[in-house]
Amino acid sequence: MINSQHLKDFIIEPTLRSMEDLWPGAGREAAVNLLVGIVAQESTIGGVTYLKQVRGPALGIYQIEPATHQDTWVNYLLNKEEKADFIRGLLGYKHPEQEEELHQELIHNLRYATAIARIKIWRSDFKELGVAWPEDPNDKVALGRIWDLAYNANPEKGTVEEFVEAYPL
Repeated sequence: MINSQHLKDFIIEPTLRSMEDLWPGAGREAAVNLLVGIVAQESTIGGVTYLKQVRGPALGIYQIEPATHQDTWVNYLLNKEEKADFIRGLLGYKHPEQEEELHQELIHNLRYATAIARIKIWRSDFKELGVAWPEDPNDKVALGRIWDLAYNANPEKGTVEEFVEAYPL
């Protein structure tokens, strides 16, 4: 179990703030709150936070699938050198040489996983999805709707109502 307020204060907020220069608006309060909700919805079951999906390939507290992770690099970051360098910088001193090692960063590198999760949301076309950032950054229903349409890979697994119920803050 991870203390949600600590996760917000010590991992999510600082990571998203550090992304602001390259991704203006990345650190908006609603985005921070959305990521807190994503952790609660995606990986916390009965008060226990899972680092690997119980019956599937998703990894880390944001439950990012290796295919989604790879797509983030191949179809987004590789074409954006400054952004890719920033994300590589989150890997610390050791840059994984093999794809599997890079996927493991989603489990044990919370800042890296947070940035990848935020980029997944960043890449979503909110207009096409029919969602927008809420005026009230604490609007759990609006955040749940963004999660459902922009993040939830399987709309048959999880609902906005479940997101709201799971939201810890």
